[in-house]
Amino acid sequence: MVSKIIETSSMDELIKLFGPFDENTKAISAALDVRFVLQDGQCSVYGEEHNVDKAMAVIDKLKSFIYNGDSVDIGRVNYLLDCVRDDKLDEVDELLGEMVAITNRGKPIKCKTVGQKKYVDLMKKKTVTFGVGPAGTGKTYLAVAIAVNEFKAKKVDKIILTRPAVEAGEKLGFLPGDLQEKVNPYLRPLYDALQEMFGNETFSKMLERGTIEIAPLAYMRGRTLSNAYVILDEAQNTTKEQIKMFLTRLGENSKMVITGDLTQVDLPKGLTSGLKHAIRILKDIDDIGIIKLSERDVVRHPLVQKIVKAYETEDK
Repeated sequence: MVSKIIETSSMDELIKLFGPFDENTKAISAALDVRFVLQDGQCSVYGEEHNVDKAMAVIDKLKSFIYNGDSVDIGRVNYLLDCVRDDKLDEVDELLGEMVAITNRGKPIKCKTVGQKKYVDLMKKKTVTFGVGPAGTGKTYLAVAIAVNEFKAKKVDKIILTRPAVEAGEKLGFLPGDLQEKVNPYLRPLYDALQEMFGNETFSKMLERGTIEIAPLAYMRGRTLSNAYVILDEAQNTTKEQIKMFLTRLGENSKMVITGDLTQVDLPKGLTSGLKHAIRILKDIDDIGIIKLSERDVVRHPLVQKIVKAYETEDK
């Protein structure tokens, strides 16, 4: 057994490392079989040497995030623990410093996992990007953030967001209104993300002017989408014909991002997901980027990661 002292510059830094109700250190203790001992204003990690070394490596990364002004919540701690178990902790340094976007209220948006960082890099480099992964990995949110950046930099004149009108176990026909009004509940996540980026007033004005367009996928037919940043969300619920129609709308000076979760296909039995088909046949084409995020990239409540993992295990 060995013990190593955690060097901190202040008690405030130590409090941030421990987290609310010591949840950060409790997670590290449970995962790596070590104990944190606080004595005379100093904190030490106690346990088997190889476990203590891993715990200290995680603590050092957490300190780097604190120095960088980033949060060190339980989600980040669990992600670092996953990385240290797979000997991939050094990759985390890629997440320090870089900011994806800033919300209307001045909150910085940053990648929280290496998978998210690779996704963002692909969207910046490629004309068409496929982001595939489970719920909570930030697929849609990060795509909207990049789209807003491109618009603010005047690289595109318009942001277009679309989704297939396929219900998750519900029937559109029972909802009131025309097709646009019926699908609005399904487009809500897109509205929410854009409102956070632009603010409610600016977002509403852009929507009225047509600078931002949010519409069901059926409305894309017959159009050429030029000078636009176009996002197709929930693409796992497209058919092969629908996603082909969408991809061939690509016009001059435009970019496309296609997001989806292949574990949540709501298509009728017998229909192949257009997203799955597209990834298979387009994977070798230059200027098309494809990234598959995993449960490790889930950045919602830590319980979501466990739920996703349980369902993936069951599917396998």
